[in-house]
Amino acid sequence: MSEFSAFIDNAVLFWSLFSCLLAQFFKIIFYFFSTGKIRYGIMFETGGMPSSHSALITGATSGIGFELGLDNPIFALAIAVSLIVMYDASGVRKSAGIQAAEINKLSKKIDPKSQVELKETLGHTKFEVFVGSLLGPLITLPGIFFIGSPLNIFDLIIN
Repeated sequence: MSEFSAFIDNAVLFWSLFSCLLAQFFKIIFYFFSTGKIRYGIMFETGGMPSSHSALITGATSGIGFELGLDNPIFALAIAVSLIVMYDASGVRKSAGIQAAEINKLSKKIDPKSQVELKETLGHTKFEVFVGSLLGPLITLPGIFFIGSPLNIFDLIIN
């Protein structure tokens, strides 16, 4: 198997990316239930419920643990990276969003015609990160266990 086809056939990568995409899709549903409005564009934005970053990284981490074993040093590294990503999502990026909101208010107060409009939804609440961190393994592990790699999916469709 060539390097490229091995990359394409990576079950951990495929299912963790799928959990990330699913989390982005769920943002539409959660937004609808919280506001009563459907907004498809939210799928392409950062922030909101659930955290797709958390779903991606915990999906990859759980997949690595499943494939290589929980005693593998690479799994330990994946856990460390997961914790950093989730801390960043609920800490640093959340704070940056709060600062952006205040800068936008100041900008409008100083100059009502100001065109400055910083993005305010950058981070997540701890609950949004928690839900995303559950979604990753809930999608990735059954995907790897029951279906396997992306090539298996194509085989199931074709046959």
